[in-house]
Amino acid sequence: MPTRNFLQYLLVTAKGVAMGAADVVPGVSGGTIAFISGIYEELIETIHKLDLGFFRSWKKSGFKTAWNTYNLPFLLALFSGVIVSILSLAKLITWLLADHPILVWSFFFGLVVASILFVGKQITQWNFKTVLAIILAAALALFITLAKPIGSPESSWFLFVAGFIAIIAMILPGISGAFILLLLGAYSPVIATLAQLSDGIASLNWNMIGNASMKLGIFALGAVIGLKVFSRTLNWMFKHYKNLTLAVLTGFMIGALNKIWPWKEVLQYRTNHKGVEVPFIEESVLPTAYDGDPKLLMAILFLVIGFLTIFILERISVNKKVS
Repeated sequence: MPTRNFLQYLLVTAKGVAMGAADVVPGVSGGTIAFISGIYEELIETIHKLDLGFFRSWKKSGFKTAWNTYNLPFLLALFSGVIVSILSLAKLITWLLADHPILVWSFFFGLVVASILFVGKQITQWNFKTVLAIILAAALALFITLAKPIGSPESSWFLFVAGFIAIIAMILPGISGAFILLLLGAYSPVIATLAQLSDGIASLNWNMIGNASMKLGIFALGAVIGLKVFSRTLNWMFKHYKNLTLAVLTGFMIGALNKIWPWKEVLQYRTNHKGVEVPFIEESVLPTAYDGDPKLLMAILFLVIGFLTIFILERISVNKKVS
C-alpha cells in the first residue's frame, strides 16, 4: 500500500468529498468517481483485505502497525470526505426535491442518460450475450420501478435491506447508491434523515440527533455487511466478465429511467412518521398530461445540464489518462 504525507491524505479526503457528492445524486456513481480519480483499485483491495485479522495483527505487532498494514489511514481519509459531503448536501437536496421536483428530476434524468452512454461505450465486445444481458436487466429494472414498494421506507428492516443493496454502487462503477435507493423507494426518506441529523447537530437537538442516528445506524449496518459480502464477488465479476457486467449495468439504468421521469401522477399516498401524506405509488405521464405547470423549457435545460455534467467528467478522465 502507498505511503502518503498529510497533504496527500487531504487529497484523498477531497476525492471522498467528490464521491459523497456523487452518491447523493441518483445517476453519478461514487465508484465512477473513484475510477476517474485513480483510487478504485486501492479501495477494492483495501476493502478485500479488511477482516478480523486486523485484531490479531494489533495484538501481535501493535495498533499502529496493524492500522498501517490494513491501509486504514486511506479509508479514514476517504470516508471522512464521503460523510462530510453527504451530510452537507442532504439538506439542500431535500429542499430542492420539495420545492423544485420537476427540475431536480430532469437534472437526474440527464445524468442517467449520459451515464448509460458512458457505461455502454466501455463494452468492448457486442454479441448475443451482451445484448440479452441489456434487455433482461432493462426489463427487470422497469418491473421494479412499476412494482409497489416492498415496504415502508422508514421501517428498520427496510432501511437495513436498502443499505445492504445500495452499498454495491460504492464499489462498482456505473450506477450510484442513490440510484438504487430510488428504485427501492428509499431515497427521499434517507436524504431527509441525513438532513435531520445535520439540523440536529447544528441546533444541538439531542432527540433529533438520536432519532436520525438510530435510523442511519441501521442503514449503515446493512451497508457494512453488504460491502463485505459483495466486494469480492463484484470485483471478480468486473475482472472476469467485464462486458457482461457493464451490459447489465447499462440495461439496468435504461429500464430504471421510468423511476426518475420528471412528470408523475400520484396514484396512492402514504402517511409518514410525522403524520403527513406523501406520494407512495406514482405513474409517469407526458408533460402535456401533468396536473400543474410542467415547466418544460426549464426541465429541458436542467436535463441538458445533467447530461453535460457526466460528459465533462468523462472528458476530464480521458485527458487525465492521456497526460
